[in-house]
Amino acid sequence: MGFSPKPKRPAGKPPSEGRLREAAIAHLAKFASTEAGLARVLANRVRRWARAAEAEGQDTEAGLHEGLAAARRVAAAMVAAGAVDDAGFAAARARRLARSGRSRRAMAAHLAAKGIDPEHAQAAIAEAPAEADAALALCRKRRIGPFTREAADPTLRLKWLGVLARAGFSREVAEAALQADPGEAESRLIALKQ
Repeated sequence: MGFSPKPKRPAGKPPSEGRLREAAIAHLAKFASTEAGLARVLANRVRRWARAAEAEGQDTEAGLHEGLAAARRVAAAMVAAGAVDDAGFAAARARRLARSGRSRRAMAAHLAAKGIDPEHAQAAIAEAPAEADAALALCRKRRIGPFTREAADPTLRLKWLGVLARAGFSREVAEAALQADPGEAESRLIALKQ
């Protein structure tokens, strides 16, 4: 028995605004998204159609242009309908990132990559848990500082500082996290999760 590839579906007509709206609703039912992220998902759908149609010999220029414009309109309509909330997404993502041990710099970069505008990102980061708590979360994840059983000799301590520095934490925050009392650090992380 040989392998036979699955027959390709014909490309069909360019994605209409209605089909893109259905795709947006299906995507939002599964994933939280920003306006830029949703527009990117819909635009990728249009581009996949264009590649398939081009492979069949269809002229795709007009359909591609109209489809990309429709993707932007549908994303904007989802924002207007309240299905997409960039500020809410940014706030929730910033809290999650802080709990997982990300610095404010890393949060800002992540939110910018998701297409959040800078003012929403700054507001979300300001409301996120303290950076010292995020540094403790990273220490726990990496089993360093107060969450290790090893004695902190100077060489090991420098390695730990390097871990925290590469994660975007300042020297002061990193030093404080590494010097934290284990019991206090654990209670701060428990409070962070609530």
